[in-house]
Amino acid sequence: MKLLIKTILILATIFTTTLLIIKFSGVLTVDDIKEIFANLKSQPSYILGGLIVFFLFIDLFIAVPTMTIIILAGYFIGFELALFYTTIGLLSASLTGYFLSKRYGMKVLDKLSSNEEQKLEMTNLFNKHGVLVIVLSRAVPMLPEISSCLAGACEMSFKRFLTAWIIGTIPYLCVITYAGSISNLENPMPAIYAALGITLLFWFIWMIFMRIDKRKTMRENQ
Repeated sequence: MKLLIKTILILATIFTTTLLIIKFSGVLTVDDIKEIFANLKSQPSYILGGLIVFFLFIDLFIAVPTMTIIILAGYFIGFELALFYTTIGLLSASLTGYFLSKRYGMKVLDKLSSNEEQKLEMTNLFNKHGVLVIVLSRAVPMLPEISSCLAGACEMSFKRFLTAWIIGTIPYLCVITYAGSISNLENPMPAIYAALGITLLFWFIWMIFMRIDKRKTMRENQ
Protein backbone atom coordinates (compact mmCIF):
# COMPACT_ATOMS: atom_id res chain seq x y z
CA MET A 1 0.00 0.00 0.00
CA LYS A 2 2.83 2.38 0.89
CA LEU A 3 4.52 1.85 -2.46
CA LEU A 4 1.26 2.42 -4.34
CA ILE A 5 0.65 5.69 -2.48
CA LYS A 6 4.26 6.75 -3.03
CA THR A 7 4.01 6.04 -6.76
CA ILE A 8 0.72 7.94 -7.08
CA LEU A 9 2.17 10.93 -5.21
CA ILE A 10 5.26 11.01 -7.43
CA LEU A 11 3.18 10.86 -10.62
CA ALA A 12 0.76 13.48 -9.27
CA THR A 13 3.69 15.75 -8.39
CA ILE A 14 5.11 15.44 -11.90
CA PHE A 15 1.77 16.26 -13.57
CA THR A 16 1.04 19.09 -11.12
CA THR A 17 4.46 20.62 -11.69
CA THR A 18 3.96 20.70 -15.45
CA LEU A 19 0.49 22.19 -14.95
CA LEU A 20 1.85 24.97 -12.74
CA ILE A 21 4.70 25.69 -15.15
CA ILE A 22 2.25 26.04 -18.04
CA LYS A 23 -0.17 28.13 -15.97
CA PHE A 24 2.28 30.62 -14.50
CA SER A 25 4.54 30.86 -17.54
CA GLY A 26 1.56 31.90 -19.64
CA VAL A 27 2.81 29.74 -22.52
CA LEU A 28 -0.60 28.22 -23.21
CA THR A 29 -3.70 29.67 -21.58
CA VAL A 30 -7.37 28.82 -22.12
CA ASP A 31 -7.78 32.09 -24.03
CA ASP A 32 -4.87 31.10 -26.27
CA ILE A 33 -6.55 27.77 -27.03
CA LYS A 34 -9.86 29.53 -27.80
CA GLU A 35 -8.08 31.93 -30.14
CA ILE A 36 -6.23 29.12 -31.94
CA PHE A 37 -9.45 27.15 -32.38
CA ALA A 38 -11.30 30.24 -33.63
CA ASN A 39 -8.58 30.98 -36.17
CA LEU A 40 -8.72 27.42 -37.49
CA LYS A 41 -12.51 27.17 -37.60
CA SER A 42 -12.64 28.23 -41.26
CA GLN A 43 -10.04 25.61 -42.23
CA PRO A 44 -10.87 21.97 -43.07
CA SER A 45 -12.10 20.21 -39.94
CA TYR A 46 -9.26 17.69 -39.95
CA ILE A 47 -6.76 20.48 -39.23
CA LEU A 48 -8.53 21.54 -36.05
CA GLY A 49 -9.25 17.87 -35.31
CA GLY A 50 -5.56 17.04 -35.55
CA LEU A 51 -4.74 19.88 -33.15
CA ILE A 52 -7.35 18.60 -30.68
CA VAL A 53 -5.76 15.14 -30.85
CA PHE A 54 -2.35 16.70 -30.28
CA PHE A 55 -3.45 18.72 -27.24
CA LEU A 56 -5.14 15.73 -25.62
CA PHE A 57 -2.17 13.48 -26.36
CA ILE A 58 0.44 15.78 -24.83
CA ASP A 59 -1.68 15.89 -21.67
CA LEU A 60 0.14 12.66 -20.81
CA PHE A 61 3.40 14.62 -20.58
CA ILE A 62 2.31 18.24 -20.00
CA ALA A 63 -0.89 18.85 -18.06
CA VAL A 64 -3.42 20.78 -20.16
CA PRO A 65 -7.07 21.79 -19.45
CA THR A 66 -8.53 18.58 -20.90
CA MET A 67 -12.20 19.22 -20.19
CA THR A 68 -12.00 22.74 -21.63
CA ILE A 69 -10.45 21.41 -24.83
CA ILE A 70 -13.19 18.77 -25.13
CA ILE A 71 -15.92 21.38 -24.61
CA LEU A 72 -14.32 23.72 -27.16
CA ALA A 73 -14.01 20.82 -29.61
CA GLY A 74 -17.77 20.30 -29.41
CA TYR A 75 -18.40 23.99 -29.88
CA PHE A 76 -16.09 24.51 -32.87
CA ILE A 77 -16.49 21.30 -34.90
CA GLY A 78 -19.77 19.81 -33.65
CA PHE A 79 -20.69 16.76 -31.64
CA GLU A 80 -19.84 13.92 -34.05
CA LEU A 81 -16.43 15.17 -35.14
CA ALA A 82 -15.54 16.31 -31.64
CA LEU A 83 -16.39 12.89 -30.24
CA PHE A 84 -14.25 11.24 -32.93
CA TYR A 85 -11.16 13.42 -32.45
CA THR A 86 -11.31 13.63 -28.66
CA THR A 87 -11.62 9.85 -28.45
CA ILE A 88 -8.51 9.45 -30.60
CA GLY A 89 -6.64 12.03 -28.51
CA LEU A 90 -7.48 10.59 -25.10
CA LEU A 91 -7.05 7.00 -26.24
CA SER A 92 -3.63 7.68 -27.76
CA ALA A 93 -2.48 9.32 -24.51
CA SER A 94 -3.82 6.48 -22.35
CA LEU A 95 -2.37 3.74 -24.54
CA THR A 96 1.01 5.48 -24.63
CA GLY A 97 1.00 5.78 -20.83
CA TYR A 98 -0.03 2.13 -20.48
CA PHE A 99 2.56 0.67 -22.86
CA LEU A 100 5.42 2.93 -21.72
CA SER A 101 4.73 1.95 -18.12
CA LYS A 102 4.38 -1.71 -19.06
CA ARG A 103 7.81 -1.51 -20.68
CA TYR A 104 9.65 0.66 -18.17
CA GLY A 105 7.38 0.81 -15.10
CA MET A 106 8.98 -2.07 -13.22
CA LYS A 107 12.42 -0.51 -13.66
CA VAL A 108 11.09 2.68 -12.09
CA LEU A 109 9.47 0.71 -9.26
CA ASP A 110 12.79 -1.05 -8.65
CA LYS A 111 14.33 2.37 -8.01
CA LEU A 112 11.48 3.37 -5.67
CA SER A 113 11.64 0.15 -3.67
CA SER A 114 13.81 -2.96 -3.54
CA ASN A 115 11.18 -4.75 -1.46
CA GLU A 116 9.66 -7.42 -3.70
CA GLU A 117 6.79 -7.97 -1.27
CA GLN A 118 5.80 -4.30 -1.49
CA LYS A 119 5.84 -4.42 -5.28
CA LEU A 120 3.73 -7.58 -5.32
CA GLU A 121 1.28 -6.00 -2.87
CA MET A 122 1.02 -2.89 -5.05
CA THR A 123 0.41 -4.97 -8.17
CA ASN A 124 -2.27 -7.08 -6.50
CA LEU A 125 -3.95 -4.05 -4.94
CA PHE A 126 -4.17 -2.13 -8.19
CA ASN A 127 -5.36 -5.15 -10.13
CA LYS A 128 -8.07 -5.64 -7.50
CA HIS A 129 -9.42 -2.08 -7.66
CA GLY A 130 -7.80 -0.73 -10.81
CA VAL A 131 -10.74 -1.30 -13.15
CA LEU A 132 -13.01 0.90 -11.05
CA VAL A 133 -10.26 3.49 -10.64
CA ILE A 134 -9.88 3.73 -14.43
CA VAL A 135 -13.66 3.85 -14.97
CA LEU A 136 -14.09 6.72 -12.49
CA SER A 137 -10.76 8.46 -13.12
CA ARG A 138 -12.35 11.33 -15.08
CA ALA A 139 -13.73 12.64 -11.78
CA VAL A 140 -10.26 13.82 -10.72
CA PRO A 141 -7.74 15.86 -12.74
CA MET A 142 -4.57 13.92 -13.61
CA LEU A 143 -6.02 10.61 -12.35
CA PRO A 144 -6.68 9.29 -15.91
CA GLU A 145 -2.99 9.65 -16.77
CA ILE A 146 -1.88 8.26 -13.40
CA SER A 147 -4.21 5.25 -13.62
CA SER A 148 -3.07 4.46 -17.18
CA CYS A 149 0.56 4.45 -16.06
CA LEU A 150 -0.24 2.32 -13.00
CA ALA A 151 -2.19 -0.15 -15.14
CA GLY A 152 0.86 -0.71 -17.31
CA ALA A 153 3.32 -0.83 -14.43
CA CYS A 154 1.13 -3.29 -12.48
CA GLU A 155 0.76 -5.59 -15.49
CA MET A 156 -3.01 -5.19 -15.79
CA SER A 157 -4.15 -7.09 -18.86
CA PHE A 158 -4.65 -4.92 -21.91
CA LYS A 159 -8.20 -6.23 -22.38
CA ARG A 160 -9.22 -5.23 -18.83
CA PHE A 161 -7.53 -1.85 -19.18
CA LEU A 162 -9.14 -1.04 -22.53
CA THR A 163 -12.58 -2.22 -21.38
CA ALA A 164 -12.40 -0.06 -18.25
CA TRP A 165 -11.18 2.89 -20.29
CA ILE A 166 -14.05 2.60 -22.78
CA ILE A 167 -16.67 2.28 -20.01
CA GLY A 168 -15.34 5.31 -18.17
CA THR A 169 -14.32 7.59 -21.03
CA ILE A 170 -16.74 7.21 -23.95
CA PRO A 171 -19.91 8.20 -21.99
CA TYR A 172 -17.93 11.08 -20.47
CA LEU A 173 -16.88 12.29 -23.92
CA CYS A 174 -20.41 11.95 -25.29
CA VAL A 175 -21.79 14.20 -22.56
CA ILE A 176 -19.04 16.83 -22.65
CA THR A 177 -18.73 17.12 -26.44
CA TYR A 178 -22.51 17.30 -26.87
CA ALA A 179 -22.75 19.98 -24.19
CA GLY A 180 -20.03 21.93 -25.98
CA SER A 181 -21.84 21.57 -29.32
CA ILE A 182 -25.06 23.15 -27.96
CA SER A 183 -23.24 25.92 -26.09
CA ASN A 184 -21.88 29.21 -27.35
CA LEU A 185 -19.84 32.07 -26.00
CA GLU A 186 -23.00 33.96 -25.02
CA ASN A 187 -24.62 30.90 -23.41
CA PRO A 188 -21.95 28.57 -21.97
CA MET A 189 -24.33 27.12 -19.34
CA PRO A 190 -24.96 23.72 -21.05
CA ALA A 191 -21.23 23.02 -21.00
CA ILE A 192 -20.89 24.24 -17.42
CA TYR A 193 -23.84 22.14 -16.23
CA ALA A 194 -22.48 19.07 -18.03
CA ALA A 195 -19.00 19.50 -16.58
CA LEU A 196 -20.30 19.91 -13.04
CA GLY A 197 -22.89 17.16 -13.40
CA ILE A 198 -20.62 14.43 -14.69
CA THR A 199 -17.87 15.31 -12.19
CA LEU A 200 -20.32 15.16 -9.28
CA LEU A 201 -21.76 11.88 -10.61
CA PHE A 202 -18.33 10.27 -10.76
CA TRP A 203 -17.52 11.57 -7.27
CA PHE A 204 -20.82 10.17 -5.94
CA ILE A 205 -20.12 6.73 -7.41
CA TRP A 206 -16.57 6.88 -6.06
CA MET A 207 -17.80 7.70 -2.55
CA ILE A 208 -20.28 4.80 -2.67
CA PHE A 209 -17.51 2.43 -3.74
CA MET A 210 -15.20 3.63 -0.95
CA ARG A 211 -17.95 3.14 1.62
CA ILE A 212 -18.77 -0.37 0.37
CA ASP A 213 -15.09 -1.31 0.24
CA LYS A 214 -14.57 0.02 3.78
CA ARG A 215 -17.44 -2.06 5.13
CA LYS A 216 -16.15 -5.12 3.30
CA THR A 217 -12.68 -4.63 4.77
CA MET A 218 -14.09 -4.23 8.26
CA ARG A 219 -16.07 -7.46 7.92
CA GLU A 220 -13.00 -9.33 6.69
CA ASN A 221 -10.95 -8.07 9.66
CA GLN A 222 -13.55 -9.11 12.23
